[in-house]
Amino acid sequence: MIAVGADHAGVFLKNDIVKLLEKEGYEVKDFGTYSDESCDYPIYAKAVADAVASGLCEKGILVCGTGIGMSMAANKVKGIRAAVCSEAKSAEMTRRHNDANILCLGARMIDEKTAEELVKIFLSTEFEGGKHLRRISMFS
Repeated sequence: MIAVGADHAGVFLKNDIVKLLEKEGYEVKDFGTYSDESCDYPIYAKAVADAVASGLCEKGILVCGTGIGMSMAANKVKGIRAAVCSEAKSAEMTRRHNDANILCLGARMIDEKTAEELVKIFLSTEFEGGKHLRRISMFS
C-alpha cells in the first residue's frame, strides 16, 4: 500500500497521483488534505510518515508547494528517509543509494507529467544495499 498526503498547495497534484497509482494497480491510503483551503503540512507529513514507519504502508508520497517542508517534517519520524525530487536521476538515486521510503514533490516546482514520471521511477527502483546499507545505518 502507498500512503499519500498533501497540503493545500499540493492537493490537486496529489489527486492526480492517486489516480495514477490506482491505474497502475497500487492500493492507496490517502491521508488528505482534500481541499485547497489553507492547512498545516506537518499534520499530513506525520500521518504519512507514521504509516510508512509502522509498516502499514510500503512507501509514501507527499506533496506541498516545494516538497521541502513535507520532507523536513517527515524526516522527523524515526525510520523515515524522505527525499525531495524534481527530476528523474534524483528519484532513481534516492532509491538506489538512500533507500528513500517517501518521495516528496513540489506542486509549484514540477508539472503533472514530471510528477508521474518521478512516482513511477521511485516505486520501481530497488535499493542496491551493500555499502549503501552501511551508510544509511549511520543516519540515526
